[in-house]
Amino acid sequence: MRALSTILALLATVAVAATASPTDASGSNLASQLLPVNLRVTGSEGAWNSQNNFWLRWDRPPVSEQGFPITGADYRVRDTAGNVLSETHISGDGGSTGMIVVPRQLPGLYAVDLWLEGPGGERGPQSSATLRYDNAPPGPARPLFPEVWIGGSQAAVIKIAHPPLPLPVSGIRGYAVSVDGGEGSLPCAERERCTMAETDLDGGIDDDEISIGVLRKGAYFVRAVAVSGSGMQSAEVMSTVVKVDTVRPETSLAGVPPGWADGPVLLTASATDSMSGMIAIGHGSTFTAIAVDGGVPRADSGPSTMAVVSGQGVHSVAYYARDAVGNSAEDDPRTAVVRIDESPPTVAFASTQDPAEPERIEATVSDPLSGPSAARGSIAVRPAGSGQSLTPLPTTASGGRLVAHWDSDSYPPGTYEFRATGYDAAGNAASSERRGNGTRVVLTNPLKKPTKLVAGFGGRRLVWQHCSRERGRRRCRREEIEAYEQRPTTRATPYGHSLSYAGRLTSAAGSSLGGLPVQIVETFDAGADVEQRTTTVETAADGTFVGRLEPGPNRHVEAVFAGSRTLTHAGGGGVRLQVLGDVRMRVSSSSARIGGAPVVFSGGIGDLGAPIPAGGRPVELQFRFPGSDWTEFRTVQTDAHGHFRYRYAFNDDDSRGVRFQFRAFAPEQNDWPYEPAASRPAFVTGR
Repeated sequence: MRALSTILALLATVAVAATASPTDASGSNLASQLLPVNLRVTGSEGAWNSQNNFWLRWDRPPVSEQGFPITGADYRVRDTAGNVLSETHISGDGGSTGMIVVPRQLPGLYAVDLWLEGPGGERGPQSSATLRYDNAPPGPARPLFPEVWIGGSQAAVIKIAHPPLPLPVSGIRGYAVSVDGGEGSLPCAERERCTMAETDLDGGIDDDEISIGVLRKGAYFVRAVAVSGSGMQSAEVMSTVVKVDTVRPETSLAGVPPGWADGPVLLTASATDSMSGMIAIGHGSTFTAIAVDGGVPRADSGPSTMAVVSGQGVHSVAYYARDAVGNSAEDDPRTAVVRIDESPPTVAFASTQDPAEPERIEATVSDPLSGPSAARGSIAVRPAGSGQSLTPLPTTASGGRLVAHWDSDSYPPGTYEFRATGYDAAGNAASSERRGNGTRVVLTNPLKKPTKLVAGFGGRRLVWQHCSRERGRRRCRREEIEAYEQRPTTRATPYGHSLSYAGRLTSAAGSSLGGLPVQIVETFDAGADVEQRTTTVETAADGTFVGRLEPGPNRHVEAVFAGSRTLTHAGGGGVRLQVLGDVRMRVSSSSARIGGAPVVFSGGIGDLGAPIPAGGRPVELQFRFPGSDWTEFRTVQTDAHGHFRYRYAFNDDDSRGVRFQFRAFAPEQNDWPYEPAASRPAFVTGR
């Protein structure tokens, strides 16, 4: 903003004071004949010039009025004391002087006297003009504005403090002002001078107040200088800041529950304002307000307020604030919804148990306001009439239903009572031990049909061989079943052999249960490459099943029926399979010469299902002769593949003619899942 008004640049015209004798020496009247017409001073924009050079210009009188032809002009320059500073003659009849220079360091008023001359040196009457020179800058002029924020509808009016004394001789023309958002603009294009167009206030020193209008939000820098009568500006540019806030405060509401609440809700509205702030600054008050269901707002001065929402139902909440300059969202507040449900739901068990799923325990939860919770609820059980603590069951809540599974197989026989606890969406809880018809939920265990499982080593024939034949069908009497269950439960088998494992699944009353899955679970000893293996087989129509135990290490074997929705769990046939280790040995010769070359013993051990460590495993080399026991003479370590090799020399003459037996023996080890075993004996005769 260079100027608030436009001033046309005009040449300064100075009134000419003409003094002349009414007649010349011959008595002729020359006043109207040789007096310059329209004498004027040029070289400045206004009456005062900030430069120390001037030009004097005039128009020639009409030739018809000239008493003699004009051949030149004379002029002299005088200071305010009348001292002549210079005298100059100009030849010709032109209408201007050359450049007139006054002392640079002496601002003030100077006079110029001018005569027109004829060819014989005749002079016309004297004309005079005033030269006004001032190159002194005025002192600083500070723009003034309160250090407060203003609103967006409020015009910013800047007051300018007068420059200090002494003032320049040309006085104060007015003031030049610039406004920007921090770009660093200056009031005038030149650093020392201001044009008339750039002088925003041109009514003199007291024309010191200017409105910069209604501004958008932000901080504005106002800079000002005083301008002298000659256009010189203050050497120092002074500034102030105008801060404008047109933005409503930011508000937030804390305490609104994400869903339904089960009682009164305390809300807190908070407001922040990064500009004028939420602290009153005198010309307005700040407040934060909450209105519930369109009622009278609760408003507190400052940046926060609180309100309580109570009563069942859905409540609308409006909240807003006003900042220090009056920006407010009262006509367009932010809104929220608070839902309150203080009544518990209704809970009831299903009217009957589903015969196809007797362990399924089901209850319904209903609530007319917030509705049943989709995530909470439980069903618990305890022995009927025991007063014990209730044991929660795995329960799912969905669509107003609670569904629990009661693993009745894990509970001893007896009667049991149940309690359902349901929640509504607000968190209100209710419990019930009754069905929809009002009867208590008491169930007798076992709920499901009891089952029995027998199993052991051997095939299908083994299962039936202990039972007598009756009317062409195999039926097991109780004493026969008890005898079968007391059979040996441990079986030893050579390395690498498989065995049959069979059994039968029946009801407790003895009826066959066919087409059902039975798991054969093998749990291996430490050192095996797997800990456990499970194989699933299906029972035949008569309830029997047969599985094959694959070759491998020692293990515990058991048959398990996991039960079904209507049949109880059953397990049995726990047996132990002991597997002899695999040990092999050979000798390099069946005879050994006393004192001769050594005999080489070599062999290995099997590692089916039991990896051999990098350091190998120990193997005892044993011998005996007729009539003696086996005796160890060396323990060797196999390699990682289970192989061993040992050289033995016969040096004792007593061995001559004796036929020795040798074998390799793998002893018992904690981390070796095989039974101790020996190789077949090899024979060597000393000679």
